[in-house]
Amino acid sequence: MTILDVICPVYREEEVIASFHARLTKALDILPDNYIVHITYVVDPSPDRTEDILASIGQADRRVEILTMSRRFGHQMALVAGIDHSEGDIIVMLDSDLQHPPELIPELLRHWEEGSEIVQTIRTDGAETNWLKRSTSRWFYSTFMKVGAVNLQSGAADYRLISRRVAQVFRKEIREHNQFLRGLVSWVGYRVSFVPFTPLKRVQGRSKYRPATLLNFALNGICSFSKVPLRFCIGAGFILATLSLVGGLVQVLMYATGSVDVPGWTSLIAMVSFASGVQLFFLGVLGEYVSLIFDEVKDRPLYLLDRRHRRNAGAQRDDADYDLAMIGSSVPRADMTLSRDTRST
Repeated sequence: MTILDVICPVYREEEVIASFHARLTKALDILPDNYIVHITYVVDPSPDRTEDILASIGQADRRVEILTMSRRFGHQMALVAGIDHSEGDIIVMLDSDLQHPPELIPELLRHWEEGSEIVQTIRTDGAETNWLKRSTSRWFYSTFMKVGAVNLQSGAADYRLISRRVAQVFRKEIREHNQFLRGLVSWVGYRVSFVPFTPLKRVQGRSKYRPATLLNFALNGICSFSKVPLRFCIGAGFILATLSLVGGLVQVLMYATGSVDVPGWTSLIAMVSFASGVQLFFLGVLGEYVSLIFDEVKDRPLYLLDRRHRRNAGAQRDDADYDLAMIGSSVPRADMTLSRDTRST
């Protein structure tokens, strides 16, 4: 028997979570009998009724487990928490806002059965996605491909299947505080398959990614995988310094030969303002890398869990002083070991 863990991050999805679970279970119910299915919802706390609805779902569906964070740690950390608490042979992770069609799961499993360790879905945006989002998405992926150290396919989504072998790499080795999972999954390597999908038009709920969130997400992704921005600053600084030196020499020669009078302050102020702006830009780029280092040096837990609705049980909050199972430590847990491949041969 093969244990399939389905991990679904959730934040403010009270309008769609019941519909999503119905579609998810419908897709899972047609799987062959050799699959034992577990469903884990990882909840970022919100003021709506999302967790209450999930608790009701968990009481009716014995396969459901709910992990609730102590505060909002974000989408990527929710996925990391799901991976950490998975005991399955395969993990499928997908968003719970109905943008990731659960009906693709059987196809993902087929690729895994054929030998793939990672099955990555590729989002192909249709007309329902506005022009600005499509353009910025294409720009990000093309930029990442040029400056990043990994081959990140354009449109790669956080809807994927990973084997237990890959999950153990994330549990034991990859414990970064600013994880860009799309890039990290590509960085891991192993055999990868790709499955395209077109997201459905959003009929309920709304995207939780604001422009500022998307910008921060993109900056973290690029800075986590590339030194090119730093090297760009070095190159640009060298070019500007060279141009300034040449310009200064030209001005001295022109003044010495009497070809031109001493210029006024306009050009001087313009150059000083330009140079100051470039310096502030370079400091900002450097600051992005320093902030990533700062997060790693603090070495705080990646996430904290407040309560856990276990399968066949209600919500539980562990009142022990230090429960490792509820803390997403940046240090790998000692009880995590590699296990056998359950694919049929």
